[in-house]
Amino acid sequence: MANITSEMVKELREMSGAGMMDCKKALTEVDGNIEAAVDWLRLKGLSKAAKKSGRVAAEGLVGVSCSGTVGALVEVNAETDFVARNGDFQNFVTEVSKLGIKSEGDLQKLSTLDYPGTGRNVSDELTHMIATIGENMTLRRVGVLSVNKGVVASYIHNAAAPGLGKIGVLVALESDASEDKLTQLAKQIAMHVAAASPSALNIDSVDPSELERERTVQKEKALSEGKPAEFVDKMVEGRIRKFYEEIVLEEQVFVIDGKTKIKEVVQAASKDAGGDIKLTGYLKFTLGEGIEKDETDFAAEVAAQLNK
Repeated sequence: MANITSEMVKELREMSGAGMMDCKKALTEVDGNIEAAVDWLRLKGLSKAAKKSGRVAAEGLVGVSCSGTVGALVEVNAETDFVARNGDFQNFVTEVSKLGIKSEGDLQKLSTLDYPGTGRNVSDELTHMIATIGENMTLRRVGVLSVNKGVVASYIHNAAAPGLGKIGVLVALESDASEDKLTQLAKQIAMHVAAASPSALNIDSVDPSELERERTVQKEKALSEGKPAEFVDKMVEGRIRKFYEEIVLEEQVFVIDGKTKIKEVVQAASKDAGGDIKLTGYLKFTLGEGIEKDETDFAAEVAAQLNK
């Protein structure tokens, strides 16, 4: 019997798109012959995933899972919104979001975790799903938030099922206050994040290059408006404060009341709870953001299929 090496398994996996364990089994069955192993996988219907791998997957679901002081967000993409309504796909995203808590935000680690009840890991289960459902799918990203004490709470916008939707948000609050009060506050802030899309938690965490670019733009704008040079710097600082109010979570006006800054909402909650509450982090995933979708002419696509 041939010695099945990890390099052989890797080569077969790249050729076929099949899962690691399926590739190892195929090589074992054919005594290490790579070409025969490809045929074996095709006969078993396990190499279909490779045919799907070039298709753009920008639909799918964002999944969220929280457990006390830790929460995870995952994004799993598919080609069509139809698959996002598939029960098997929804169950997969739900399970992966639960496993996401163990991943420490590491996508590679998440991919190698055991998928419950299958004998496969997450990556191999995804390959199995691709072969079964018939669409390209990708486990795109995972994010984790945690606190030493307090809560991590979530919000899903446009929920397709519990914990699943097109926009997912996590908010972390560090505090000794009661869990119920913290969870309620965190969920409200998470709803705000979904609507307002901040790009920084606080002023200190604003990207320095982004800040400098904004400062340069505002200075050139003030000068082009003919403002006296001695007043330009003060004008720029005023506009930078406005810039912070647009992009910084703590400086944004709470969408729920339309008048109070988020940092003031947290301060008021601290006073009401009789103890300090600190907003330590947030995370937002929007389905498909940053993926360049193919623009297709449906009529031309049908004609192309008929002409094959």
